[in-house]
Amino acid sequence: MSAANFSTTQVAQKFAVAKIRGMGWVTPLGADLEETWQRVARGERAEPREIENLHTKRKHFFIPVPPKLTEALGRNPRLRRSSVISYLAAAAGLSALENAGIKMTPELAERTAVIFAISSGGVIYTRKFYDQIARQGASAASPMLFPETVYNAPASHLAALLGINGASYTLVGDASVGIAALKCAEQLLAASTDVQQCVVVGAEEVDWILCEAYRKWRLVSAKPCIEINSNRGTLLAEGAAALVLTRADAEIGAAGENNLAARDIVFKKIHDGVPFFNRAQAGAAIEKVHRELAAEIGASDLIVASANGTFIDALETAAITSTHHDAKICHLKAHLGEALGASALLQTICAALALRNGEARSAAVSVLGFSQQASGAVLSA
Repeated sequence: MSAANFSTTQVAQKFAVAKIRGMGWVTPLGADLEETWQRVARGERAEPREIENLHTKRKHFFIPVPPKLTEALGRNPRLRRSSVISYLAAAAGLSALENAGIKMTPELAERTAVIFAISSGGVIYTRKFYDQIARQGASAASPMLFPETVYNAPASHLAALLGINGASYTLVGDASVGIAALKCAEQLLAASTDVQQCVVVGAEEVDWILCEAYRKWRLVSAKPCIEINSNRGTLLAEGAAALVLTRADAEIGAAGENNLAARDIVFKKIHDGVPFFNRAQAGAAIEKVHRELAAEIGASDLIVASANGTFIDALETAAITSTHHDAKICHLKAHLGEALGASALLQTICAALALRNGEARSAAVSVLGFSQQASGAVLSA
C-alpha cells in the first residue's frame, strides 16, 4: 500500500511527541547496536567491494552488508526465496522488537502498524526479472522473482512474519524518506487509538544498475572511499534500520537491560520536510529545516548529518553551522556509505545511541536527499 497522507492540519495532535521503545539495524560494519556504534566512534569504515555492469563490464564500488548477518532468515518458511532487501528489513525489524523486549502476540499484532521506507528496492528486481526474459525468453523468467518487483514487497514479508494483517504502509523517496516514515508513524499514533505501536523500517540493497545510474548522474565516487566535503561522489551502500515507536505517554512497563525506554528517548520534533526543485534551491531548503527546528526546540548538541561526499556536504554544513553553532557533527555516511532508503533511520539510531550513552542532551538528524527533499528531526533523552 502506498503511504497515507496524515496531515497535521487534519489530525488532532493528542500526543505531541513519539517515544522510541526499541531499535535495530543491519549495517556493513555489523548488526549489534553498541558494537557498531563503537566502531563508528573509533573511526572505522566499512570496506567497499566491486560490482560489475553485466553488459558493459564497467566496474563500480559499493559497500555491501556481509551475507552472514542475514543468512539465518533464509531458513524461515515465510522468507524463503525472498529478496536480499526483504532479509535486511526483516532482520532490522526483528532486532528492534527484541531490543524493545516485545514478543508479538495475535492481540498485539492487531494493534501494530508497519511503515516501510524505501528508495530503489523494486527497481533491482524489475531489472533482474526482465533481464531473464530478454536473455532467455519469457518462459525462463522466475515466477518467484516477480513479487519482489513491487516496492512494498519487504513490508509485506515483515508484516507476514510478525502476523500483522492491518496497517502496513510503504513510502518511496530519496534519502530523506526515513524521516517521512517517522512522521507518518507519529501522525498514525496520534490519529488512531487502535494503533499501539509502529514498527518503522528502512532498507536498501545495491545492484549494478543503481551504481550505473548514479554514476551517470555524477553522484558516485570512482574511488573506493567517501571523502566528506570533496564533492567527488558517494558510495552506495546496503543496510537496514528499524525503530519501534509508541506514544510519548504510553506506559511501557519493565524495561530490559538494553531497552531505550529506560532513558525515555523521544522525538521532540519531526520536520514535515521542505521540497526543492534544483540544486540552487537545496541550500535554502535545508537551512529552512534547521532554522525552524532550532527556533522551536533550540540548538542541538549533536547533529548526525547526511553529508556523503557530494554537493550535499557544503550546503548542509553551512545550514548546521549557521543555526547550531558549536554542535558536534557526526558524518555517519563516511563510515557506512549512502544507504538511500535506510539512511535517515540509520542516522536516527546513531543519534539515539549518542543520547543513550550520555554524549548529548539533544541530538538532531539532518537530511538532504538527491531527489529534492530536505528534512530532519530532533531527539531528546
